[in-house]
Amino acid sequence: MADIEIRPFTASDVDGVVSLIVPIQAEEFGIAITAADQPDLMTIPEFYQSGKGQFWVAIRDGKVVGTLGLKDIGNDQSALRKMFVAAEFRGSEHGVAAMLLSALFDHAAEIGIKDIFLGTTDKFLAAHRFYEKNGFAEVDPSSLPPSFPRMAVDSKFYRRRVRQD
Repeated sequence: MADIEIRPFTASDVDGVVSLIVPIQAEEFGIAITAADQPDLMTIPEFYQSGKGQFWVAIRDGKVVGTLGLKDIGNDQSALRKMFVAAEFRGSEHGVAAMLLSALFDHAAEIGIKDIFLGTTDKFLAAHRFYEKNGFAEVDPSSLPPSFPRMAVDSKFYRRRVRQD
């Protein structure tokens, strides 16, 4: 397994985060989106690292190779956003996505989050399998909390209960 560090985002990571995410969206998945279309990428501390939220980066040799955001949406609920891993670090042999998700689950349990929701597109089949393998269940869009930040491209939604009330 590669020598990967998972840690919270710091301001010096912004260029690495943008240069990982935008090419994956545009080139791999053909989504017509730029960094300018995603103001949250320029305001990660305010957007993600507030309330019960957080944003993690996976670092290898000083370079950002993975990202994962958790947005506090109130009522002890959160939205998983911006989960991206560089192509050469995907798969169970590297474990980058699993390490990022583990950091998120540990944080969620520690800070008292009840539910984690996420939206994705029909195209991301490997992501669907990964989320389902990690305890996420598909939910009808009508069951999403009103505060859930829906993206226009999202067509499939998942929830993972962290704790029962």
